[in-house]
Amino acid sequence: MLKNYLKIAWRNLLKNKTFSLINILGLALGMACSLLIMLWVQDEIKMDRFHKNDARIFTVMENQHYSGVINTFAATPGILADHIVKDIPEIEMASQWLWEQAPVLAVGNTFDNEKGRYVQGDFLSIFSFDLSQGDAKTALRRPDGIVISQKLADKYFKGQDAIGKTIRVDNKDDVIVTGVLKEIPAYSSVKFDFLMSYDRWIKGNKWAQEWGNNGPRCVVLLDKNADVDKVNAKIKGYLKTKNKDSNIDLFLVNYGQSYLYSKWDSGKQNGGRIEYVRLFTIVAVFILIIACINFMNLATARSVKRAKEVGLRKVVGAYKSSLVGQFMGESILITLLALVFALVLVGVLLPSFNALTEKQLSLNFFNPTLLLLLLILTTITGVLAGSYPALFMSSLNPVVVLKGALKFKPSAAYFRQGLVVFQFGLSILLILSMIVVYRQIEFIQNKNLGFTKSNLLYISDVEKGMAKNFASFKQVLENEPGIKAVTVSQAGPMDYGSSTMGVTWPGKDTTQRMLFNVNPVGFDFVKTMGIKLLEGRDFNPTFGTDTSNYLLNEAAAKKIGYKDPVGKELTMWGKKGKIIGLMKDFHIGSLHVAIEPLIVNLQPKQDSWGAVLILTEPGKTKLAIANIEKVYKQYNPGFPFKYHFADEEFGNLYKAETVVSKLSNYFAFLAIFISCLGLFGLAAFTAEQRTKEIGVRKVLGASVTNLVGMLSMDFVKLVAIAALIAFPIAGYFLQNWLEKYAYRIEMEWWYFLVAGIAALLIALFTVSFQAIKAALMNPVKSLRGE
Repeated sequence: MLKNYLKIAWRNLLKNKTFSLINILGLALGMACSLLIMLWVQDEIKMDRFHKNDARIFTVMENQHYSGVINTFAATPGILADHIVKDIPEIEMASQWLWEQAPVLAVGNTFDNEKGRYVQGDFLSIFSFDLSQGDAKTALRRPDGIVISQKLADKYFKGQDAIGKTIRVDNKDDVIVTGVLKEIPAYSSVKFDFLMSYDRWIKGNKWAQEWGNNGPRCVVLLDKNADVDKVNAKIKGYLKTKNKDSNIDLFLVNYGQSYLYSKWDSGKQNGGRIEYVRLFTIVAVFILIIACINFMNLATARSVKRAKEVGLRKVVGAYKSSLVGQFMGESILITLLALVFALVLVGVLLPSFNALTEKQLSLNFFNPTLLLLLLILTTITGVLAGSYPALFMSSLNPVVVLKGALKFKPSAAYFRQGLVVFQFGLSILLILSMIVVYRQIEFIQNKNLGFTKSNLLYISDVEKGMAKNFASFKQVLENEPGIKAVTVSQAGPMDYGSSTMGVTWPGKDTTQRMLFNVNPVGFDFVKTMGIKLLEGRDFNPTFGTDTSNYLLNEAAAKKIGYKDPVGKELTMWGKKGKIIGLMKDFHIGSLHVAIEPLIVNLQPKQDSWGAVLILTEPGKTKLAIANIEKVYKQYNPGFPFKYHFADEEFGNLYKAETVVSKLSNYFAFLAIFISCLGLFGLAAFTAEQRTKEIGVRKVLGASVTNLVGMLSMDFVKLVAIAALIAFPIAGYFLQNWLEKYAYRIEMEWWYFLVAGIAALLIALFTVSFQAIKAALMNPVKSLRGE
C-alpha cells in the first residue's frame, strides 16, 4: 500500500513539474528560514547555561532607591563576597569579578594589550571554565598568579610549558602562570584570555574596599538545598548592616538567565534579548505558515485535475482514511524533498548568517537535538501543509465528480481567500516593520548628539607610562599637524564614568536622595568634545581654583533646581566650589534612555585611569593618526598604540538593532516572495475555475484588458482587506517597540501608504501572468465541452 502511494505521489510530481517545483521551492524557503532562526534561538537559549552548577549560580544585584526612583545595577561593593559568604549559611561560595581589562602583557620582546578579568579565588570553582593545566581550586589563590588561554600560551611561550613562567604586566609587576585555560565554550557570553587575582587588584583600589562604593560584580554559588527566595529575604537589607545610610536592597538573579533577561525598570525585570528571541520565533512560525498556505492553495488549485482519480478510487472501495493517508503521504514526500533543498540553502547561507549575527552556528547532523528539530520541522510542515488538501480531496462526492459536475462551495473559496489575506497581512506587517526599523536606526545614526562624533578618536587606559607626563604629551601633540584639541577623561565618549549621591548645594532637601553622573576630566574637555556651552566657561589653567569648580549639563541643573547655575555654589564629595559653566545636554551612551544629569569636575593629573580624547582636523585623519602614534611612542615606549573612533563605538551600541533591521529586510522579502507563490496558486485555481466564464465573456465581446482587470480586481480586494487588518496591528506593536527609545521617530501616515502600495503592486505583478494567460485563451477551446 505504502509503495503504491509513493509511486502515485512521485508520478504526480513528475506530471505537474511546474506546480511541484513551486510547492517544493515555497516549502524549502520557509523551512530554511525557520531552521536558521531556530538555530539562532537555540544558541541564544543555551548561552551561559553550560556551567555544571548552572541552577545554583547567582549574580548579586542591587536595587538602589532614590526619592521615588529605583535603579538596578549588577555593581556591588568590592568586599561583598568576602563577607556575605561568611554571614549567609546558604551561600557555599562567593567571588568578586571585574569588568573587562586590557593591560599590556609582555614576555621578552613580545608584548600586546590582552583582554581579561580580575577574579577572586573561587571563580573557577563556581564556573565551568576548565583548565588544561593547573588546578582550578588553587590557580587564583596566590596574588601574583595568572591563568592564561592556550592562545596566549602559544603567543608568549611558543610551545613551551607555560606553567611557572613569568609575565610582566604594564611594565610594572610580574605575575606567574598558574594555569592554562581550555577553549572557552561558544555558549559563554563572557570571553577572556587571562584571569588575574582580584585580591591583587583591590589592594591598589581603596575605593572598592568601602561599603558605600559600588563597581565590581559579585557571583555566588548557593547550597544544593538552598531556597533562593529565602536567601533573597535574608540579603535584602544586608548592606544596611554594614552601612546604616545605605539605600540599597540586594537580591539574586540566576546567572544563566541574565543574558536573556538583562533589562530592569523600577526594580523589576523588563525584557532584554529575550524580546528578540520571542520576535524571531514568531517570525519563523509565520513564515512557515505562509509556506504551508502556499502548499494548500496550490494543492487545491490542482484538485480539479485529480477529482476523477478520487472518484474512481472511492467507487472501487477506497475508504476516506486511506485517501487521507495517500494525500498526507504525498505532502510528507514533498516536505522531505523540500527539506533536502532547505538544508542545502541553510548550508550555503550559514556563513553569511553567522557573520551578520556574530554567531558560530553549524549543521551538526550527529547532534541529537538538531535531528529532533529537523524531525519536528518536517512533521509539522508536512501535516500542516497537507491536512486541508487531504481532507478536502477525500471528501469529494464520487457521483458528482464522475459526472463532471464538480463545483466548489463558497465556504471553500472564502477559506482559500482568507489564507491569502493572512499571508499578505503578515507581509504588510513585515514591510512596515522594515520601514520603521530602518528609519529609527537611520534617525539614531544621524541624530545630533550634542558633541563632535566625527573626527573624534580616543586612546583607552592612560594609566600607562604617559599618564604622569600627560601635560607634556598634550602640549606636544597639539602642535602636530592634523590635531585640533586634546584632553583626558575618566570615561570614554560613550560612557558617563561613575555616579554619586555626594552632591549638596544651598537649600537642598536633605531627605532627598539624588544620583548624579560624574566625569573627572582635564583641560579643554568642552573644546575637544565639541560641546556647546550655554553659559559660563570651560576649565582654564590660569584659574587655580578650577580644581574645585564644576561644569553641569542642563539635566543636572534642572535636577538641582538652578535656572541660572553659573556662579552658584556646589559641593561634591566634601569639596566646595562653584559652577563655572552650563553645558547643553549631550548624549552619552544609548538613545534608549534619556540624557542623565552630569557633573564634570577638573582633575588634570590622571595618574591611574582614564582615556585620552583627541579631536582631529576634517580630512586629515590619516596624517593625525600617524602623528599621534609618533608622539605616543615617544611618551609611552614599550606599549602598543591602539585607538578607537567615537562614531564606530557609537555604532557598536546599536549592533542588535542593526542586525534586527537587516534581518527584518530579508524576512520581509522572503515572506513577500513566498506569499506571491501562494497568490500565483490561487490565481491559477481561479482561472481554471472560470475558464468557461472567460470564454463566454470573450464571445460576447469582452476585451483582454477588461478580463485581466476583472480577474486582478479580486486579488486587489484581498490585499486591501489584508492591509486594513494589518495596519492597526502593525501600528500597535511598532509603536510599542519605538517607545523603548527615549529618542525616536514618529509613526507617519506615509509608512502605511508605502507598505500598502508595495503589497498591491507586488500582488498585481504576481497575478498578471495567470490573468493575461486566461484572457488570451481561445474561447473555442474553453467552450468545446458545452
